[in-house]
Amino acid sequence: MKLSAQIISTAKETISNEAEAISNLQNFIDDEFADAVQKIYQSQGRVVITGIGKSAIVANKIVATLNSTGTPSIFMHAADAIHGDLGIVQENDVVICISKSGNSPEIKVLVPLIKNFKNTLIALTADEDSYLGKQADFVLNCYIEKEACPNNLAPTTSTTAQMVMGDALAICLLNLKGFTSKDFAKYHPGGTLGKKLYLRVSDIISQNEVPQISPDTNVANAIIEISEKMLGVTAVLENDKIVGIITDGDIRRMLKNHEEIKGLTAKDIMSKDPKTILEEKLAVEALEILEDNKITQILAVDGSGNYKGVVHIHNLIREGIL
Repeated sequence: MKLSAQIISTAKETISNEAEAISNLQNFIDDEFADAVQKIYQSQGRVVITGIGKSAIVANKIVATLNSTGTPSIFMHAADAIHGDLGIVQENDVVICISKSGNSPEIKVLVPLIKNFKNTLIALTADEDSYLGKQADFVLNCYIEKEACPNNLAPTTSTTAQMVMGDALAICLLNLKGFTSKDFAKYHPGGTLGKKLYLRVSDIISQNEVPQISPDTNVANAIIEISEKMLGVTAVLENDKIVGIITDGDIRRMLKNHEEIKGLTAKDIMSKDPKTILEEKLAVEALEILEDNKITQILAVDGSGNYKGVVHIHNLIREGIL
């Protein structure tokens, strides 16, 4: 077999192994899982997640997911816990201990200490009959047939199963809390994701000039307004209401269709009934309108229909929305 074919075969086998193990986790979602979720939901404290080795890395990931979806959580390394970090655990906290075997030395030392504190202990393990499984108040079963590692040694399928079980836990809690996209935005204010969830049209238009002319403005002055405001567009207003729009494209069409432009005014070349968007709408909604209509600018208005400014596609690109 060629080397490339061997690599492809190994990769596919790994994915198939892990996919089967993940699918099998559905068989372990039972009343005990539901009870564990409800216990966390009803808790007045945080979720403290602990583990060692690769399980500690998985624990950190689950902590991050829980925190970002509205369940306050913190990581505690199982080895460090017995050397002072056990002080992380407070009276009302729920502790989740992650261990494939459930029998590692650190876990055997840590579990009795947690039990002495009277905290609820949830085991996330592949062996319900392990020391951890028997000591825990609830067991989230992450049993796997084998690791993807050909030697059945390197934590691969087992850690994937742990992360998936953690995701299931987090999403169940998210649903119970009624956690919405607005809540999500509070915890993700930075980056593209955050901006898509909180950046509004009003935030965009505040960065721009507000080009506007009247229907009787001559074409020369309309071109000057478009050029000076540097948005490739101007709104046409009558009695403070939008009656049309003139874009760079309208100017090009005018030059193509009229040999003499001296007597033309804005109302002769403007496009009527332009697309608008309320200023309180999310910027990502403005992007959807631009893309659906294959345009590069949209006029923003307030609740009374008064013209407030322009959103240009370049604004959205700069903000990372597109």
